[in-house]
Amino acid sequence: MKKALIVYGGWDGHEPAQVSELCEAALKRNSFEVERSDTLDAFLDLDKLKRLDLIVPIWTMGSIKREQLGPVLEAVRSGVGIAGCHGGMGDAFRQETEWQFMCGGQWVAHPGNDGRLYTVEIIDHNPITQGLADFEVRSEKYYMHVDPAIRVMAITRFEDYGDTIMPVTWTKTYGRGRVFYTSLGHHADIVAMPQTMQMLERGMLWAAGQWQTDMGIPFAQVYCR
Repeated sequence: MKKALIVYGGWDGHEPAQVSELCEAALKRNSFEVERSDTLDAFLDLDKLKRLDLIVPIWTMGSIKREQLGPVLEAVRSGVGIAGCHGGMGDAFRQETEWQFMCGGQWVAHPGNDGRLYTVEIIDHNPITQGLADFEVRSEKYYMHVDPAIRVMAITRFEDYGDTIMPVTWTKTYGRGRVFYTSLGHHADIVAMPQTMQMLERGMLWAAGQWQTDMGIPFAQVYCR
């Protein structure tokens, strides 16, 4: 049985406890043994982390001690998967650039704030996105700094910023570890949307090693489409 650790907390506006419950349910229906923790001290034990298949961080902003951060980074570099959504992974620990490097991106703005209606375009159909069509969401629209090493599955467009193409859902690797991220999920109801939940659930499975193949289109190719 695969094992996962979900660590939740940080800014409460992103409903971390509720999102952690949704992630736990998704993993359990895929036969994972799941531990949930509301303290970053869950990251202290490197040997324990290395025995996991998956880490799911749900911790917007906040700060992390070096002795908590180091084991997470080392565990992922060693081959443990990591997967998350929205600010819980893409806007965590703003001072920690190595965390951002691992994740493949960092939030910088959400023009229009919450309640903005926008379209998510599926640009690569693979086991994570299979069966999904483009869809609309009314939520925060994340403008992010992103790593050119990511592989992109879904994008949105910022028409008010020169029709900028912005990745929404991607994968990458960090050392031997698989990394999955989607910027969707401002509140638990957005995570629970069928489209978001499918990508997040399958993304967690991919990060934990379910499909032995790359997912997504190389970042550079996205801008040549």
